[in-house]
Formats: sequence, structure tokens, C-alpha cells
Amino acid sequence: MRIFDIANKDFRQLVRDWQTLFFLLVMPVVFTVMFGFLFSGGGVSESDARLPVGYLDMDNGALSPDLMSLLSESTVIRLVETGKDRSELEEAVLDDELAAAVIVPAGFSQMMMDGESIPLTVIVSSGSSSGYTIQGETQAVAMRLKSAVRGAQISIDSYEGLVGFGDEDAREAYFEEGLARNLMAWESPPVRLEISHTGAVAEQTDESTEVFGENPFSHSSAAMMSQFAVAGLMGAASLLVLERKNGTMQRLMTTNLSRAEYLLGHYLTMFLMVFSQLLLLTIFGHLVLDVGYYREPGATILLIIVSALFSASLGLLIGAVSKKEEHVIILSLVLMMLLAGIGGAWVPLEFTSESFQRIAHFTPLAWMVDGFKDIIIRGLGLRAVLPAIYVLFTFAVGLFFLAVWRFRSL
Repeated sequence: MRIFDIANKDFRQLVRDWQTLFFLLVMPVVFTVMFGFLFSGGGVSESDARLPVGYLDMDNGALSPDLMSLLSESTVIRLVETGKDRSELEEAVLDDELAAAVIVPAGFSQMMMDGESIPLTVIVSSGSSSGYTIQGETQAVAMRLKSAVRGAQISIDSYEGLVGFGDEDAREAYFEEGLARNLMAWESPPVRLEISHTGAVAEQTDESTEVFGENPFSHSSAAMMSQFAVAGLMGAASLLVLERKNGTMQRLMTTNLSRAEYLLGHYLTMFLMVFSQLLLLTIFGHLVLDVGYYREPGATILLIIVSALFSASLGLLIGAVSKKEEHVIILSLVLMMLLAGIGGAWVPLEFTSESFQRIAHFTPLAWMVDGFKDIIIRGLGLRAVLPAIYVLFTFAVGLFFLAVWRFRSL
């Protein structure tokens, strides 16, 4: 009961301070809406979001039109026929007028017909994060064309062995028809990947075919909620410092209240604060922003619990190492910005390099954000978020015992 008495006392002190509610609820909602509109382009009319890429055909061979058609249909790049030569394209890329430039080298069509590989030339700005994406897309398109050509050639060889061609025109017409069929087959592949939040292939209803990533608030809600789960602890952690400074902690220790009960009481306060914060923000996101946290209520609630355990452990440690109330504010804000910046709260980790993503997942906020996004964007269930739950629980236990060790030395 003494643990609950400590927690009840903390709550009465905290609710008197408007700053606590401001950091717990108001700030996350404001930043969620702001970043949501930022990710959606502020509500402006839809435009082509593909990367603008210059195009120069130095081959003008038989396969050039097919290559250009495939590149034009890409969902990643948007061809811009600039009519410029190579030097002008390079300058446009350097000036960020174009994300990249693709140059089809002379002899491309003939070498592909001969079964040889000749890579497309891709000009990108050094250090460009989109360069690898564009190079990968153009390479995939070239390989698609090469496989279609090879399939048409195999078909010609088979037909020629069985029936034969009357003349070269018939042979060429047969090849062109076979190439067109092969390229068309890429538009309707025999195997498709479908993802449903139940883990099984769902029936083709409006709900099951919903695209979870279309809501611009999906990332901002999970990200800002995770970020302010750290910032909202300032008030509760400050109580620990204040009680040490004014002698309240020492006087309590002279009673039959044990040090363990004292710490657990404050820990319970922090846990319930963050749990309530995350619960209210997920309900707000689900009902107001149409972010589907409660499509998988079990996974969401369990992730909220371990996130609150982690945040409470971090708050307890901040209160243990801080000597002044100002130190609590500085530590909380610095940790919030550091963990949020690295953990993908400000910029989705999908937009960063693979190396940065590996580094980010040494931080708990990256796992927290990923866990919530697995539910609301990728439509996955409890099994998918178990790794995030394990990692956050490990951080919670480690930080808690570190805070206890620190308090023993006070």
C-alpha cells in the first residue's frame, strides 16, 4: 500500500502543474498533426512523386523504344526528355534540377540481342541518397528487357526447328510479337504478394485491400508519440530531485518505508503516466486521425505496456543521476532529441541508408516506432511486433536496475 501512497502523492503534485499535461498530451498532438501535413505535402493537389530523371538515347537501336517504354512505366523514376547532351545533363544533376540522368550507350540494342551485357550509364550527384534507388531501378528494367529478349529468341529457335520461317521479315515479325508478349507478361506476373494484418491472405474486400501507408499521419503519430514518451517524464523525474534536495526522501527513509517501496512508488507513477499518455494518444490517432492502432488491439496494448515500462525506467534513471531540477530538463530534452533523431521519429528510417538503420536499431525509440508502424502501416499483428517488445522490455529492465544501483549510492 505504501507504494500506491507514494504514487498517489506524486499524481496530486503533477496534476497541479499544467506543463505536465502540456508535454504529455498537447505537444504530441500538435507535432503529430504538423508532421502529418508535412508528409502529405500540406494538402496540396497530388503530383507525380517519382524522381525526375533525364534521358539521353545514344543507341537509337531496335530495343531503344522498348527500354524507354519500360522506364516510363516505372513507379520510382519519371523520365524527363530534356533534349540535352551529356554535359548539360551532368550540369542539371549537379544543380539538383534532376535527381539523375540515364544515358543509353551506343550499341546497347545489338549487344543485348547478342546476349551480352552492357550497363546503362547513370549520372548521379555524389552523396545523393536517391542515387542507389535510381541505379537499382534502371538495372532492374534493363534485366527485365534482357530476359524478354532472351525469351523471344528461344521461342524463335524452337519455332524455326519445328516449322521454319519463309523469309527474314517473317522471322523479325515473330520476334517482335514474342518480345511484346514477354514484356506484357511482366505487367501481370503469375505470382503476387499480398499482405494482410491477419497473417493470411484475406478476402478481396474493401477493408482487406486497404493500403495502410496512405494515411500521412501514420508515421507522424507513432513517431511523435514515441518521442514525447521521453519528454513527458520531466515532471515526475524532477520530483525525485526535489525530494532529495528538500530532505523529504531522507525523512521518509526514517519511517518504516523501505527504499525499494520508495523507488517503486515513483516508478509506478512514471509508468502510469506514460501508459495513460500512450493509451490516450493511440485512441486519438485511431478515432480522429484514422490511424488503425486498434485493428490489432492486443498487439497495440502490449506494445504500449512495454513502451511505458521502458520510459519509466529511463525517467527513474534521469531522476537518479540529476542533482538539480535543471539537469532533469536538460537530460530529458537531450535524450529525447538524440533518440528521436537517430530512431527515425523525425525522418522515417526507410528513407535512410542501410548503415544508418543498423545504428538506429541500437536505440529503443527505433524499435518503438517500428513496432507501432508494423501495426498501423504494414497491417501486421502480435507476432510481428514481438521483437520490438523483447527489445523494449530488455531496455526497461536494464535501465531500471541501473537506476536502482545509482540510488543506492545516494
